[in-house]
Amino acid sequence: MIDRIADIWGTRTPYARGGHWPDRIDQLLADGVIESEVDRWVQSACVLCSNGCGLDIAVKDGAMVGVRGRAADLVNHGRLGPKGLFASWQGVSTKERLTRPLIRENGTLVETDWDTAMDRIVERSGKLLAEKGPLSHAFYTSGQLFLEEYYALAVLGKAGIGTPHMDGNTRLCTATAAASLKESFGSDGQPGTAADVDECDAIFLFGHNVAETQTVLWSRILDRLGGPDRPAVVCVDPRRTEVAQLADVHLALRPGTNLALMHGLIRELFVHGWINEEFIAAHTLKVEDLSAAVEKWTPEAVAETCGVEAEDVRRAAEIFGTSERVLSTVLQGFYQSSQATAASCQVNNLHLLRGMIGRPGCGILQMNGQPTAQNNRECGADGDLPGFRNWENPDHVNELAALWNVDPAVIPHWAPPTHAMQIMRYAEQGSVGFLWISATNPAVSMPELPRIREILAREELFVVVQDLYMTETAQYADVVLPAAGWGEKTGTFTNIDRTVHLSEKAVEPPGEARSDLSIFLDYSRRMDFRNKDGKPLLGWAGPEDAYRAWQECTRGRPCDYTGISYAKLRGGSGIQWPCNDERPDGTERLYADADFPTDPDYCESYGHDLLTGATVGPQAYRAMAPGGRAVFKTASYAPPHEEPDGDYPFRYTTGRTAYHFHTRTKTARSKPLNRAAPDAWVELSAPDATRMGVLEGDIVSVRSRRGEIVVPVRVGDIREGTVFAPFHYGYWDAGGSPDGHPRAANELTMTEWDPVSKQPVFKNAAVQVKRVAAGAGPSPAPTTTASRPAGTGAYGASHGSAGHDGAGRHGSPDSRSAYGNGANTGQDGSAGDGAIPATAIPATGIPTTGIPTTAIPTTAIPATVIPATVGGPDAEVQETFPLPGADGKNGDRS
Repeated sequence: MIDRIADIWGTRTPYARGGHWPDRIDQLLADGVIESEVDRWVQSACVLCSNGCGLDIAVKDGAMVGVRGRAADLVNHGRLGPKGLFASWQGVSTKERLTRPLIRENGTLVETDWDTAMDRIVERSGKLLAEKGPLSHAFYTSGQLFLEEYYALAVLGKAGIGTPHMDGNTRLCTATAAASLKESFGSDGQPGTAADVDECDAIFLFGHNVAETQTVLWSRILDRLGGPDRPAVVCVDPRRTEVAQLADVHLALRPGTNLALMHGLIRELFVHGWINEEFIAAHTLKVEDLSAAVEKWTPEAVAETCGVEAEDVRRAAEIFGTSERVLSTVLQGFYQSSQATAASCQVNNLHLLRGMIGRPGCGILQMNGQPTAQNNRECGADGDLPGFRNWENPDHVNELAALWNVDPAVIPHWAPPTHAMQIMRYAEQGSVGFLWISATNPAVSMPELPRIREILAREELFVVVQDLYMTETAQYADVVLPAAGWGEKTGTFTNIDRTVHLSEKAVEPPGEARSDLSIFLDYSRRMDFRNKDGKPLLGWAGPEDAYRAWQECTRGRPCDYTGISYAKLRGGSGIQWPCNDERPDGTERLYADADFPTDPDYCESYGHDLLTGATVGPQAYRAMAPGGRAVFKTASYAPPHEEPDGDYPFRYTTGRTAYHFHTRTKTARSKPLNRAAPDAWVELSAPDATRMGVLEGDIVSVRSRRGEIVVPVRVGDIREGTVFAPFHYGYWDAGGSPDGHPRAANELTMTEWDPVSKQPVFKNAAVQVKRVAAGAGPSPAPTTTASRPAGTGAYGASHGSAGHDGAGRHGSPDSRSAYGNGANTGQDGSAGDGAIPATAIPATGIPTTGIPTTAIPTTAIPATVIPATVGGPDAEVQETFPLPGADGKNGDRS
């Protein structure tokens, strides 16, 4: 048994390049339940990060009582992260669940029956459609529903109502992933796969704190780092994360300067000839434009703009330019920052310059934050057309009209889809009078929360909220619908590397709660949406009917599901699309033939100007004659939207912690997870804290031009001049409010977005920090992650991961000492007992001189002993290791 709160990533199982990642089956059962007492195990997969790990749900006496990882699954080989182990089932099995619909009467939400609630919705919906038309309606959904539910929502919104105002909270986390893939390759869809970790000799992580956002993927990387042929690691992040501590090169750049750094890396490839000219000539367009755009970005120019060392830029470029197989991952540090799409496209450009795509170990993973975000994008619930179709292509619109048997004119295609920030603006102006919010909490997750609360509170706006709990957003609703959660309904979803999983219903939902699919179908029926033959627009009987309809929608498209059935998904691993008659077992990597979906008649997008967001249009796009070639796209660098000044001298950035997901509606209801990170905090660097006279745990006010939070301080390993806040914390469990206890990170963020992806800018804001009061003890920040106190060690140094003689081909002494030869080593180099000792922080002063402006100091902070983050008895997880079979892999994987 191992404490998986204290030891987030579990026991190490090192392996070599080209080897099989050993299976390790993680299992957690409720207190007092033993395995022999489980009535049945139900197949599913985790929906608490974009890895989407395969698992089975333990059911006893009609209730979920635990989970275990599926060794057969290609994604996780049996492992589960803390959120999957604890919150996946504990986060929905509580007495706080909504069990009956609520309607607002005289300003108060009161319980009612389903007919009354749905009649209220249909009455307002019909009235607005009659008076104002389809543009009066908007839908804002999630990355937490199932594929079948997104597709139902897309059809009723596009073909039933005819509104372009559809988006999801995926706009906040994955819109740039989709945009960058469309711009470079012509269509959404991840080129790489998690298995590229097994084959690469270098890993680049661009704005991606994988150790906390996708903990099982980081476990896989850790096991490669602990084995022979260790890959080099390059980390781009302003914080000294677990990834940064094990990196050969850590580029701790100023927030908002990503594009300048990327131009510098690309320039080095051109200068040194680290490019594949044959591949470029045969399979790409516009390389001359790229070369001209990056010419001025010498390592010294990058250093001046980004605040990194020129030599580190050179070293990182050399690793990329001379490695045989590079895996690159990208996430919110790029997506939620300035010039998000332009910066993310440069990652694609690096790979295209070297011809590193479609081959083992040469992967691009433009990561998602959520597990079902990919389905939102595929199905069109985010406003795009389903099946990666092009809204500017009349033939694609006609295809959908034929599938749905509706008039093409009904399907919105006269303008770009409306993104989330525009939807809120239209609601603010009054043109949108009906807003249906499903499985998301914009009253905490959207930028500039004071404004969002004002919009949701507008008397003229009719708000429907469909969720598991009474969230901060539900407090503003006119109707609240109780939804079934994970494990209480059946459906499919697709993870970050295109792996489709089936999640079976294990238990009944509480009270009168219904699946999201059932609710959407009921609304469509009550609204009497019909096709041209007079038949119901959505005549599906259940999720498998919806899935079959989706399969037909994807036929011949890049995301072809026609070869993936419910029956095929049962019993084994998830399957990667495209899967069809030509590829009956799925497709591990895209573009192995370097044939990209850029043909004008097939592509999902004609592209944009990455600086302004202006569309290229069909005529100009056809004139390029892209026909199967990838396109080098870039833009000139522009400074961040909001720079520090005398009044607001700090750069403010937000992010995640390993123990929570989004706004904590599930994770905070798991006691082990919530104990690990019970309340909000902000992080300051040690030099900044010393200059301000701030100690660990002191209460500070952090204020931007838009709002304020008042929270404890963690003096941590973060770039000087930068302030970090986790975005998970709202007000439902705080006993406070934005007025009395302001702690939501997005009180401070701004209403700005990327011109192409329309993803909001959460990573750049100017703030001031002032000490308010002495703290009563250490901050509530964890000690096991990037939020550890300044100067404490990385996971590999304290947990006895397998040592190595060198730091890899591109290694350095720093990288070797950070990872190898740690204490507490278990047999064969695996981790020891996982206990993290309390960190004694000496009461010594912090030097304020002699620290380079580009360095992240690791100086001890003046404070008392900070207790270690531990889980306790209810956090003990069983790990088992199947014996190898005759084929050299682990044993039975069925």
